[in-house]
Amino acid sequence: MASGHSHMPAAPSHDGTPIPVPVVPEAIALLRARRSLPLRSLVEPGPSDAEIDTLIALAARVPDHGRLVPWRFILLRGDARAAAGAELDALYLRQNPDLPAAKRDMWRAYLQRAPLTVIAVSRANPASKIPEFNQVLSAGAACMALIVAASALGYAAHWLLKWPGRDPQAAALLGVEAHERVAGFIHIGSPAEHVADRPRPSVGDVARDWFPTPKR
Repeated sequence: MASGHSHMPAAPSHDGTPIPVPVVPEAIALLRARRSLPLRSLVEPGPSDAEIDTLIALAARVPDHGRLVPWRFILLRGDARAAAGAELDALYLRQNPDLPAAKRDMWRAYLQRAPLTVIAVSRANPASKIPEFNQVLSAGAACMALIVAASALGYAAHWLLKWPGRDPQAAALLGVEAHERVAGFIHIGSPAEHVADRPRPSVGDVARDWFPTPKR
């Protein structure tokens, strides 16, 4: 009897007939128009509690090889923004004792610019049989899904990763555990200005067909 895992593909549970799926022009238009707004352009009102639940539920609908859920979210909203910023300012001053007085409340100001900041946390498990890189990619996909969901609800978003997400001590203050990494700070709010789109790469610059190597 053969041992180990079988590599034979499972028999399909369908007869090969495609299921009609409607095209959603509104979704295509949303993706085509989506862009990141500067943090200064994100103002109140932010998402309601019910809308935040929707955002997180949609962000969780991303590819997740092995169903590991290798990501989670920390929400900064309301008074928690200033409180978190104050703790970060204190840590930053301890690390930079010569910091000018004008910059000693920079992180409190930073976290209060947007009505909502979602800290996306990558919690990849290196011991899993699923490659760690796959798990990290899933966390990045969750970030992008969150941004698209925010756009669909009429908000704007900006994905950043500044010092609080890169410094282990700062991340720990925000609830990130030692085995985790911050994938991004997703700032969400109502758009206060129209921002011109930036140049985007052409399809030919970023995609090409694969062809077999010619035989000699």
